[in-house]
Amino acid sequence: MSNRPVHEIRLGHVKAVIWANQTDKGVRHNVTVVRLYRDGETWATSDAFGRDDLPLLAKVADLAHTWIFIETQNGLGGSDADSQDRPNGRDKAASPNKAGSPAGSRR
Repeated sequence: MSNRPVHEIRLGHVKAVIWANQTDKGVRHNVTVVRLYRDGETWATSDAFGRDDLPLLAKVADLAHTWIFIETQNGLGGSDADSQDRPNGRDKAASPNKAGSPAGSRR
């Protein structure tokens, strides 16, 4: 396996990076989460989150869990090729519709 992430999920200034690690029991996933911020003219990251960051942190963690669950169920646990075939490394699990409703439906 490469040392590149298999998937990234970003909402606003909170980003989750999903890593696949090959073990003797198969592929296991780890997730790192960072907050992006500007330090002068450059972008920086922090692993500290403020009160107002917590809803995005929870949502990003939930989306990361969903992505890992779907990939594991599909037997695609850590294929770099699969992530690269999708535009921007995104798939349906990373961008669900409001309230989990089917695409195009309105309530």
